[in-house]
Amino acid sequence: MVLFGGRSAEHDVSRATAVTVMRSLDPSKYDVIPVGITIEGQWLLAHDAQQMLTSASALPTAFDVAGSPVAPPTDPTHADVVPLGDAPSFAVDVVLPLLHGPYGEDGTVQGLLELSGLPYVGCGVLASALCMDKRMMKQALRAAGLAVARDVVHRDGHDVEAVVAAVTAEFGFPCFVKPANMGSSVGVSKANDVVELKTAIDLATRYDEWVLIEEAIVGREIEVAVLGDDPPVASLPGEVVPGAEFYSYHDKYESDAAQFFIPAKLDDVETAQVQRLALEAFAACACEAMARVDFFYETTGLARGFVVNELNTIPGFTSISMYPKLWEASGLSYADLLDRLIELAVVRSQRRKLRAGRQR
Repeated sequence: MVLFGGRSAEHDVSRATAVTVMRSLDPSKYDVIPVGITIEGQWLLAHDAQQMLTSASALPTAFDVAGSPVAPPTDPTHADVVPLGDAPSFAVDVVLPLLHGPYGEDGTVQGLLELSGLPYVGCGVLASALCMDKRMMKQALRAAGLAVARDVVHRDGHDVEAVVAAVTAEFGFPCFVKPANMGSSVGVSKANDVVELKTAIDLATRYDEWVLIEEAIVGREIEVAVLGDDPPVASLPGEVVPGAEFYSYHDKYESDAAQFFIPAKLDDVETAQVQRLALEAFAACACEAMARVDFFYETTGLARGFVVNELNTIPGFTSISMYPKLWEASGLSYADLLDRLIELAVVRSQRRKLRAGRQR
């Protein structure tokens, strides 16, 4: 089952991702059931998407979230369980959640699938929740001894003037303001003075109660894809050169202005170092199966070196997304990458069931 859409501000990104993924799943191996989640949170069997998959016509740029209501799926071994409510249910073997942001990438859907006894692709509940919340993620990275940007945390409804004073004292301007729980650069702003900082905080609190204000780091943007479990492996690093002042939502999904260098122009020592740091960050946040680890590489100043920016546990999978492109450059095709992730999901589920509280 491919699960897409969702309740977050990244709903449209998810719909676009679903097209690329479903186009790449081998029909001789997989019987794909597309299920869309509306902005309101209703689960729908996406009839139109299913018909498009089996027709000869070209797929659109995004699947509409439309169809008939369904209940959350069940494990084939629990197929006799009667779902709550009137919506029909069905059994699936593995779920591929393509949900970005809150209510999908943050451990909520992962928890539902754990309760349902279903294998699913990607990180578990703990890592998903931890990496979605930038405040807690940075605490885990700091505890592991990894370099991260200095920051000040603000909670909506608290004294904005006190936060402005703290930012001015800690690291000053320019700085970046982010919703603590959001991805794809949604709600992110660069503030060059106090007035812009207050405006940026107001924007960020539209998306989350908690806001992270970080020092601006002048450096190259380097990304590494991590795949697998026990042990995971790191891809060749890539570099993003934003087309705008920073790598914004528009830059990621709506324009072709950003430039990508895969592999990144790093020497062998730098490449090995950033791959090692990506694996350390992956482990520090209890990640499994996949994540994209983003860095800033400071080449001047006192704090030279790689600084971890964030981890994405359900990275973009569109045709221009870095995660699959990094693995293609590392020798793993898009289709083979999906096969590997599905295999990891099934193996992890089997391993976890051996330690369940009640055996079947």
